[in-house]
Amino acid sequence: MATILIGGGSGLIGQRLSTMLLEKGHDVIILSRKIKEPAQPHLCYALWNPDKHTIDINAIAKSDYIINLAGEGVADKRWTKKRKKILRESRTKSCALIVHTLRNNANKIKAVINASGIGWYGDDTNNSKQAFTEDMPAANDFLGETCKAWEESIAPVTALGKRLVIIRTGIVLSKEGGALPAFIKPVRFGFAPVLGNGKQIQSWIHIDDICRMYIHALENESVQGAYNAAAPKPVDIKELVTTLAKKMKGSFYIPIYVPSFLLKIILGELSTEVLKSITVSSTRIRNTGFQFIFPSIEAAVNDVI
Repeated sequence: MATILIGGGSGLIGQRLSTMLLEKGHDVIILSRKIKEPAQPHLCYALWNPDKHTIDINAIAKSDYIINLAGEGVADKRWTKKRKKILRESRTKSCALIVHTLRNNANKIKAVINASGIGWYGDDTNNSKQAFTEDMPAANDFLGETCKAWEESIAPVTALGKRLVIIRTGIVLSKEGGALPAFIKPVRFGFAPVLGNGKQIQSWIHIDDICRMYIHALENESVQGAYNAAAPKPVDIKELVTTLAKKMKGSFYIPIYVPSFLLKIILGELSTEVLKSITVSSTRIRNTGFQFIFPSIEAAVNDVI
């Protein structure tokens, strides 16, 4: 069994991933700005602060693998100039700290598995819905440039002889957080909110499948480079919301269209991401032997709800 060091371990993916790693018998060290009392055996916390460029060297020395999920939530707040800076630096600073620490300290790290996002690709509205593959260039928009800087900031670990895996994450479906609870709330009252015209494609993934993908990347030495973390059957936003509504309410719900102009007023520049259509391919990760437990939106929603 291995010791896995996790940056961003207190987030949505990090919490579930930690649990699944512990269930498999691994030891988990979660990097945190504050030391917490571990709730179970084989789990502990170590200090780091990417803003101050500090990290517990002993935690690095003990670990066999690093999984870095650190980064502020993209959709948590409006995109002001200050917020954009925070979104970018919360990602690049953690990666720079990891690279610096591995370069300057003795360690036994075999691989680094780092988060990224499908925001790398941009909008597919005008490209005939061709699925984006991992070899395509980054988009020339805020998220595309942010993801590019994110991945470039962790890339130097390969020169240190470490295997590097990049997980470009789609919309994560979990009742514990992410996008789904925002849709569940109005559905409870019988309303299914369809954003924009409802035709924009959502490349999504169940929380357990993305955690399994990280474990798959950790355990298989042949897995390296970038991989899209999205189920093989993307859906448009209308289908996602109505599938959720049918599961919760049967036929007793009313679709409510939220017009694009209203979203732009409420969310500002962030609305471009809400209204964006991104269809990504999962072929590359499946070719490594990874199998999705929840390949369809129906299966995912049935499990989550």
